[in-house]
Amino acid sequence: MPDTGYRGRFAPSPTGPLHCGSLIAALGSYLDAKHNNGTWLVRMEDLDSPRTVPGAADTILHTLESIGLHWDETVIYQSHRSAEYDAALHKLNSIGKAYICGCTRKEIADSTLHGIEGQVYPGTCRNGLPEGRQGRAWRALTDSFAISFDDALQGHITQHLENDIGDFVVKRADGLFAYQLAVVVDDAFQRITHVARGADLLSSTPRQIYLQHLLGLSTPTYLHLPVVTNTLGEKLSKQTLAQPINTAFPAALLLNALSFMQQNPPPDLSDYDVTSILDWAAINWDYKALNQVKSICYR
Repeated sequence: MPDTGYRGRFAPSPTGPLHCGSLIAALGSYLDAKHNNGTWLVRMEDLDSPRTVPGAADTILHTLESIGLHWDETVIYQSHRSAEYDAALHKLNSIGKAYICGCTRKEIADSTLHGIEGQVYPGTCRNGLPEGRQGRAWRALTDSFAISFDDALQGHITQHLENDIGDFVVKRADGLFAYQLAVVVDDAFQRITHVARGADLLSSTPRQIYLQHLLGLSTPTYLHLPVVTNTLGEKLSKQTLAQPINTAFPAALLLNALSFMQQNPPPDLSDYDVTSILDWAAINWDYKALNQVKSICYR
């Protein structure tokens, strides 16, 4: 089949092995790429070194291979790309869209301004560090203009960053670059045209689009798949004690995941190997079966 120019990716954080929630994100991004005769990449978002578990990245890659999810180009690691993130921060600073902030977490937590993710940074250091303060984190300077985009599954999304989020961190006080900046730089570097990921990142997307505009980078098409939750409504994660997926029976694992995503695999597909199952799933992939669903409980 001809190359359509579609470039997608799966970008796990190696904080532990893959669980059901991360499997759904991986499989959904893979199928969306292959349904469109595109390229599927894997990127390790290991920038947050205090949370990175030694050996987890290799475990994740082995798990993906064991269930037939083979990436098309070399895996890149965010921990190797600090120079690129620093260059992006320098550009933001040079155009007056980033500034150094001296506020502590407690001071920000005491803010009376509330947005969609909790307290909104009150802008204390917007016009320079107050006397006696030392710089800690770097923040992106937001404005009152609306950021809007059409998500392929979740519909039209609009945020006013200044009021809904506030000036957000692009380099943390511990010297590590923040996810929002790194993901934008890396998507551009890998020439990503389509991002299929969990709906827990939906509210982050306007920040990323804002940074893309400031840095002169293109904006991918976004598809936010439902988040997998436990019976308490909590997102499956290491913190909620999500169990690693068992790859002893990879064909059954894929069929269960496809059923979970409402793809309705035929019963006789259970007689086939993972390659045949994935070929069927890629041809028949229909993300609209999950239309505007933001979470699904895994039982």
